[in-house]
Amino acid sequence: MADLKPIPDTSAQSIRMTADRVLVRKEPEGERQSKGGLLIPATAASITKRCIWSEVVAVGPNVRSIETGDHVLHLPDGGLEVEIRGEDFMLLRERDVHAVASDRLDGGTGLYL
Repeated sequence: MADLKPIPDTSAQSIRMTADRVLVRKEPEGERQSKGGLLIPATAASITKRCIWSEVVAVGPNVRSIETGDHVLHLPDGGLEVEIRGEDFMLLRERDVHAVASDRLDGGTGLYL
């Protein structure tokens, strides 16, 4: 029988994203509030898919138009959920991001040429 190695403790290690990966902070699931002030419980399933905004925590070296601190629009089930140091995050590919909101004024078109 092969020796099993213990799972490494990432609490003292730095974490970098690879390729075109984007790490975003996962918003806690719970009640939402409509524009009219009605509370929508977390158990209420919507027929249409609703995109959510999340804060970018880290980006990989091949990500072209997103930086740490930006807010990105994506589907809530569009990536992989991951827990790092006791906090929940979503791991997305850059192509899973539908829009980027940032304070930068770079004048870019957002198109890949």
